[in-house]
Amino acid sequence: MRWLGIDPGLRTTGFGVIEIAGQRLTYIASGTIESGEASAGLPKRLGLLYEGVREIVVHYSPNAAAIEEIFLNVNPRSTLLLGQARGAAIAALVSTQIEVAEFSTRSVKKSVVGTGGATKTQVQEMVKRLLNLKKMPGADAADALAVAICAAHTQGQNPLLQLSRRKALR
Repeated sequence: MRWLGIDPGLRTTGFGVIEIAGQRLTYIASGTIESGEASAGLPKRLGLLYEGVREIVVHYSPNAAAIEEIFLNVNPRSTLLLGQARGAAIAALVSTQIEVAEFSTRSVKKSVVGTGGATKTQVQEMVKRLLNLKKMPGADAADALAVAICAAHTQGQNPLLQLSRRKALR
């Protein structure tokens, strides 16, 4: 089963692709989608994010995707912009007929590190270890890989993910 993890952000969205076979996780790819500076305008930036996610789906052919839920920021405007970026990513995934699972930041950290209060550095280190990477992935890519790992770890516990798994096995 191939999972695509997404860590949404308006300026930089992380993505990570892994495969799971039994208990074995295999790294496929990771990186970021850059949507440009604020001067480009919000609609154009959301469009770039949408197209970037679709391109990743076409290139890596995941069976399912998982995305991190937004957290409430101190700045309401930042939270709103993050929500719009997340919406563009979800729309891109759904438009390619991929099932999408959602996980809270705390759930992702707990699944990967063992505690919901883990730091970004701890997440990066555990992603590196779990996927047997030679070097530490960037923060946004590591977060996206962590989302994919969380989905892979919980696929048997969530009916939506079980449905995705059945589709992948056809």
